[in-house]
Amino acid sequence: MSRRRWTAEDDQLMRELYPDHTAEFVAERLRRSVPAIHGRAAILNLTKSEAFLSSPASGRLQPGDQRGASGRFQKGHQPANKGAKGWKAGGRSAETQFKPGHRGGKAADLYQPIGTERITRDGYVQRKVNDDLPLQRRWKLVHRILWEEHHGPIPKGHVVVFKNGNKQDLRIENLELITQAENMRRNTIHNLPQELADVCRLKGRLVRQINKRERHEKQD
Repeated sequence: MSRRRWTAEDDQLMRELYPDHTAEFVAERLRRSVPAIHGRAAILNLTKSEAFLSSPASGRLQPGDQRGASGRFQKGHQPANKGAKGWKAGGRSAETQFKPGHRGGKAADLYQPIGTERITRDGYVQRKVNDDLPLQRRWKLVHRILWEEHHGPIPKGHVVVFKNGNKQDLRIENLELITQAENMRRNTIHNLPQELADVCRLKGRLVRQINKRERHEKQD
């Protein structure tokens, strides 16, 4: 599959489909690879619903399921190392074992320390925030980090956008918190003819000014 940018419509479909369907099903609907679906789900903080996890479609063992029963330890089984305090290999194996946190080969060459920043294919700035797994959670969008440092957690159903459209202009005054629905409307405008798009933007500014004035009047 060719690489494509994730649109607001794609993300909305992810939120609707991913919790209750297999990654394969979502990948087919969005015409993307399964790894791409898992990666986007991690970025959007999407998880499977309890209903899906308890269904056969999840692939998890259900009550009474005998899959793999022949390979399980039976009740009363005595392990061969019962009573032993750990297991030690012979020879020089202890000298050659990987130590906690060890990185070698290609992993060492590619390793980037916490705090490293990079530009995504979509033009966003990301910062490495930890070395934990899964890999997708090691990086976080810098504009979201800045917003949360100044204003606290981003509410559910909202996104942080750039007022001037420049994804690398990370000034806090260039960031704006809007609903996902509003973000979808704005993205849709870009597909309209220029004159019609200008009218839609003007209408949006007028509505925001009216709402702002009404809020001030209520406070007075």
